[in-house]
Amino acid sequence: MKETFFIVGPTAVGKSELAADVASRIDAEIISADAFQIYRGFDLLTAKPDAATLAKVPHHLIGTMSILQEMNAAKFRQFALRAIGEIHARGKLVIVVGGSGLYIKALTHGLDAAPSADPVLRAQLNELTSDQLREKLVDLDPETARKIDMKNRRRVARALEICLSAMRPHLNPLGAPPSREPREDAKRQVRVLPRVVTTGVFVFRDRAELHERIKQRVEAMFENEVIGEVRAIDEIGATAAKMIGLREIREHLEGKMSILRCMEKIQGATRQYAKRQLTWFRHQTSFEPLNLSLLTHKEAVERISQRASLLGRAKG
Repeated sequence: MKETFFIVGPTAVGKSELAADVASRIDAEIISADAFQIYRGFDLLTAKPDAATLAKVPHHLIGTMSILQEMNAAKFRQFALRAIGEIHARGKLVIVVGGSGLYIKALTHGLDAAPSADPVLRAQLNELTSDQLREKLVDLDPETARKIDMKNRRRVARALEICLSAMRPHLNPLGAPPSREPREDAKRQVRVLPRVVTTGVFVFRDRAELHERIKQRVEAMFENEVIGEVRAIDEIGATAAKMIGLREIREHLEGKMSILRCMEKIQGATRQYAKRQLTWFRHQTSFEPLNLSLLTHKEAVERISQRASLLGRAKG
């Protein structure tokens, strides 16, 4: 991560504008660590930086993948490390900016690839109720059960799939195993690598201000015809389908909710997402916190630029 600086924080906090202005001052290029901005299309729904912001400095991993493709933290790490190497080869600094916590952690900590999906086992797990999945995960891997969102069926099922894949191969995957000791190769597969030294800032705003910015962002999305953006897409991959607002707008298009209700639900979902991001970055990173509610944009750019310039390649 030499000569790489991180700007992380919740959605709608103003990361993109800050990062572009900081990068312009210190002669850096930007790598986006956003799970959905990496997809082509959905510029409004994913709140991609506007043309003026993108024109300030080179941006990477924005709009580079088809919405039919699957994405995960391991793939992001691979793409980002390649981009970082290319930028450093040009003698430039790198600013990684984003709010997807697991993508950030994939760079700051490193991740070994998790076991690949087992279609047979996954089909068996899909037959279980959410309560049954939770019970089995608590029984087989209580440590993981304490760490993940147990209300999220997809995450519980995947955690259980990884756990069962790590059991001795001759066992019935969903039966009661005589031994819960994972194979050594499976231990390595799910291991998180040691944290490396990284430099960056965790930007946030006072709650009321952030909520107002989220409200205004969603209103602007609809004023700029985000409904038409969603209407134009027929087929979409499983990862891209998780974009906040996609399901709500599709329900509006199907006549299941009014446009006002649709906007309210997207605003609420975005506030909840921002809350989860804030919790993640407060507990999962050691980046310096910076309350943007206490600073003007110019002051924030100056302060972050000073920190980023310590990497040693800034031009001032």
